[in-house]
Amino acid sequence: MAGRFLSMFGPLSRFMPEVGSPIRKVSFNEKLFWTGLALVIYLVMSQTPLFNVTEGNDDLGAIRVIFASNRGTLTELGIGPIVTGGLILQLLIGSGIIGADLGNPEDRSLFTAANKFFSILLTGVQAAAYLIGGVYNYTDATTGAVISPDPTTALIIFIQLLCAGVILMLLDEMIQKGWGIGSGISLFILSGVAQRIMWSSFSPNAGTDGRFYGAFLALGETIAGGKPIGDAFFRFAENADGVMVPTQDPTMLGFIATILVFVIVIYIEGVRVELPISHANYRGFRGKYPIKLLYVSNLPVIFASALFANVLVFAQLLQSQFPNNFWVNLLGTFSTDTANRVPNGGLAYYVTSPGNLYAVADDPIRAVVFVGIMVGFSVVFSLTWLEVGGLGPNTVAKQLVDSGMQIPGFRRSGKSIEIILKRYIPVVTILGGAIIGLIASLAEFFGVFGSGMGILLAVGILYQYYQLLVQEQVAEMYPALGRVLGG
Repeated sequence: MAGRFLSMFGPLSRFMPEVGSPIRKVSFNEKLFWTGLALVIYLVMSQTPLFNVTEGNDDLGAIRVIFASNRGTLTELGIGPIVTGGLILQLLIGSGIIGADLGNPEDRSLFTAANKFFSILLTGVQAAAYLIGGVYNYTDATTGAVISPDPTTALIIFIQLLCAGVILMLLDEMIQKGWGIGSGISLFILSGVAQRIMWSSFSPNAGTDGRFYGAFLALGETIAGGKPIGDAFFRFAENADGVMVPTQDPTMLGFIATILVFVIVIYIEGVRVELPISHANYRGFRGKYPIKLLYVSNLPVIFASALFANVLVFAQLLQSQFPNNFWVNLLGTFSTDTANRVPNGGLAYYVTSPGNLYAVADDPIRAVVFVGIMVGFSVVFSLTWLEVGGLGPNTVAKQLVDSGMQIPGFRRSGKSIEIILKRYIPVVTILGGAIIGLIASLAEFFGVFGSGMGILLAVGILYQYYQLLVQEQVAEMYPALGRVLGG
């Protein structure tokens, strides 16, 4: 039964934009078509620049991967507001602050309406924060002064971001309601990571060192020019003072690191502890209950990265309004020599990756603190989601008992199974959270294409899509078996 909070969204649901559920079974080929169409729309939006916005530097570049966003385009905010709205509601429901039974169709409908409301609200809030925080400020070519958009331009930008957010929300809903395969959020993240990897590898644009931006094209240019091969692994450019400094352009070292991270994450995805189980009523039935090393998947690093992104955005917002406030400066200070300010102090400085190995060597304390914060918050969010997400030993033990399962050699009771699960689940939760936090943070230092967080998410999403595609094909070929699998 829905609580009072969710019930408030009943009347609002009639005014919410909605995609209707299919009234017939959608074939596999049709699902591929609608999934492809949603992807094409997203890709077009991600390449469509916002009207009246001047492109500038992007200090949120690494974090944008998890939000499937692109600087200065209609997907500026990406799926951030959608994910944030959903996570807030799930945390409130999981902790018991909001009463709801998501297995009940009526409660589920109210939850969907509330999720849409918060997604739209957060889109507006984040768009306003970007405008007030100076994300769209630009430098006047004549005077060199940093100028903010006028009220009319700001309103146009706000409307564009709000409408784009609603479109992404509807595309995700269309896929999740059965018109497509998987979820729009996963599809957009995977697409964003793939785009960044391809762009970092083969972009023909000019890099800051005068060569091609893409690592492979820069490698070819290096070899053709008879330069040392090391120039393709470490790229430098001359600054205004005539000093050679390392650039953020993609390198072959970054490509090798990308392959290594892919291999490591794929291996870790397969590491698990398998507990023997049997059915109490069917003695011949035996199986295994897997407890993966990444027990709570990639959610902890998503939560941690989303938290850091919000710290960065709101630190910019507050700094622009209260530049001399001591407490605001503790949250973050920013350089003012560019239109898009880069953190140079406070918490915002330490929750942002240094960028490359040279930056790490220049400020090792920042690098160590960044890794420590990422690992620490990943562990904290792992333990939090363990209980909130219904993955704790007590909940899992109850589910096994209710389904008629038991562990051979032990009594068929929730307490005995819970004791056994407590030996493994808390340990793998902490260890898994620490490992993904460590991989995500260290990968940033080596210039991994698509970022460490992006590779972590991409591997998990690819594995999910592989399972979904196999299930869809089985359901298409063998309808009876498909009903058992839920297809």
